[in-house]
Order: sequence, then C-alpha cells, then structure tokens
Amino acid sequence: MRVLLDTHILIWALIEPDRLPSVIRSQLEDPSHEVIFSVASVWEIAIKAGLGKSDFRIAPVEIVEAARESGFVELPINVRAALRVQTLPHHHRDPFDRLLVAQAMCEPAVLYTADPQLAAYSELVELI
Repeated sequence: MRVLLDTHILIWALIEPDRLPSVIRSQLEDPSHEVIFSVASVWEIAIKAGLGKSDFRIAPVEIVEAARESGFVELPINVRAALRVQTLPHHHRDPFDRLLVAQAMCEPAVLYTADPQLAAYSELVELI
C-alpha cells in the first residue's frame, strides 16, 4: 500500500508519534507500505514556521531529515497533480491540502489526514 501523509500527520509521525493511533503507527513502520511525504508539506512547514505558527515550531530541514531517516519517500510536485487541483470541488480552500489531495489521486496513494473536510474529495482520503 502507498500512503501519503498530510502535513500534520507527517509532523506527528516524526515528532509526536503518540498522537497517532497505534494501528496507524504500525502501518507506517510496516516495510510492506510505501510511506511518502510531499514537497508541498515541506513548503507548508517552511512558510508556517517562518511566520512563527505554533503548530510549526520544528525546522523544515529537521522534518526532511527525520522523514528520510524513517524511510519515507519524497514526492515531488508534478505538473499532472498541479493541474488536477483545478478540477477539484471546493470542499476545502487550503491550497496545500488541495494539492495533497490531487497528488493522492494522481499517484495513487491513500492520503492520511486529520482534517475531516478532506474526506469529501475521494475514497483515497483516510481520516485519522
């Protein structure tokens, strides 16, 4: 199974794993699952950390290093996913989340998220 982590799930998985259900932690540690993180999440963390947002106190470079050390795979933003954003319904206004949904659909991959609004987009979105 391919799993794409939304930004908060990525941070929690690496920095605060106890915030995730044990079933999800086990899946992320299972070598039969490919766990991917999007460049869009790194971009979001960099922007929000630069603005001093309290949820984003960790340096983006530390997230990237921890993700790679954990065996997570970097997912670049490709044109196909960027264009897919245009056709998504407007269930959610956050551009980072919309791009993550588009990436999940294009890959395909299951998107793990804590944001209930994203579930309306696709059966690929799994609410944690």
